[in-house]
Amino acid sequence: MAIVAKIGGRTFPRADVLAWENKRIDAAAKKIGVAPPSVGGVAVRREEFVGIKQALGSEELLRRLTWNARVADRIGVAQASVSGRRRMCVTELFVPGGSAKQFTEWFDAITFTSNQYEMERACPDHFVLRFINGRQQVLETNGGSPFTALFDINYDDVSSIATPVGQQFPYRLDGVAIGSNGKPIGGVRHQFRDTPDGIHARLLVEFPLPMIGRVIRGHRWHLACEFSNWLEAAIAADKG
Repeated sequence: MAIVAKIGGRTFPRADVLAWENKRIDAAAKKIGVAPPSVGGVAVRREEFVGIKQALGSEELLRRLTWNARVADRIGVAQASVSGRRRMCVTELFVPGGSAKQFTEWFDAITFTSNQYEMERACPDHFVLRFINGRQQVLETNGGSPFTALFDINYDDVSSIATPVGQQFPYRLDGVAIGSNGKPIGGVRHQFRDTPDGIHARLLVEFPLPMIGRVIRGHRWHLACEFSNWLEAAIAADKG
């Protein structure tokens, strides 16, 4: 699909986001100690890589990334304790086709039914995304971070999110990231609306204020990658 991403005030075609994803497949494979998928188109390599991750299984991926997760958690908890203020990471997508209502309903369904295939194929840096004990467990590399983070997302209590709701966006996906100390370390407020051409998505992640710019800049592309793939999958499912 000819999805257009707006990142850092500039617009990028779908091909640029796919090129970023293709490079991240190699980086993510190295992170978990496996050979990257064979040379081919990004769509083929995406499916091969999610197959590799699923063959290893969640527990093995958690084991392989234990050290990364411990370091990332200590950093995140420490950063969040410094200040309650947040650093915002924003990406916008303009999608030709689909509906905001159908997409958010589809996304809620794959989230709350713990559909790990759809969750983990959307971005190479998604290693484990599954629902456990009422929260979503997430093991992923955030944007430009050298470490892979492990945290929970609470979808029930989103009162700590600092970003106000945009009245022009009637559909939202909100959640709060929880660190190992049980306290919020960030949050997401992803907002969607219909346009004459399809969907306008305003994707926003709140990081702790001290988060370095490298992570923020990288995570803009992470957002463009995962949501472009999710939007394509949702629209395909609706047509199917």
